[in-house]
Amino acid sequence: MAKSYTVQNIRTDALRDVSLDLWSGELSLIIGPSGCGKSTLLSLMSGLTRPDSGSVHALGVELSGLSDAERDAFRLEHCGFVFQGFNLFPALTALEQVQIALDYLKVPQDQAIQYAGEALEMVGLWRRRHLRPAELSGGEKQRVAIARAVVKRPALLFADEPTSALDSTNGATVTALLRRIAHATGAVVACVSHDPRLIARADRVLEMEDGRLLRDRRPSPS
Repeated sequence: MAKSYTVQNIRTDALRDVSLDLWSGELSLIIGPSGCGKSTLLSLMSGLTRPDSGSVHALGVELSGLSDAERDAFRLEHCGFVFQGFNLFPALTALEQVQIALDYLKVPQDQAIQYAGEALEMVGLWRRRHLRPAELSGGEKQRVAIARAVVKRPALLFADEPTSALDSTNGATVTALLRRIAHATGAVVACVSHDPRLIARADRVLEMEDGRLLRDRRPSPS
């Protein structure tokens, strides 16, 4: 598939002839320098945008053939997202941050609270469930964001530079957590990053440069 953007009459080829399959139950790390097209690839795979050519298939559905509303519905039901900026609500507790993802799916409140608590337990933050973002460290905020992304048990989990705002220790913790979630839930977990320190913690590494996929490899087991 291919994708380009035109800004002020200047065309940029963000992706050129990229083809790949991602597998369930593993953490796939898409790595490369800033501007190489990795975030564009993540956007296409998750149905946030459409390719200019080619197609995107996920869970037996051709996302590139859906309407905007249909792709929105697909993401709501099947996808979880983790971003570099945490995107937490200042006034909500950690438990409420996670529960809100289920409110959009109209899950009954008692059940939503239970699932939110289980998700926080999974990321090691059950004891911090009553705290608001200002009372949490950067690593804890990102773990809340991960709990919010996985609470609805998505088949597809996408992480865009989830460690860029974290130090090396917290970055390693978050990456190990994403891998553990992939192995434990069987989800497809795709993470984009420019941080080479994450390579050893991934099941699969896809290296990109100038809009192309250069290498596809599996690091030695760790």
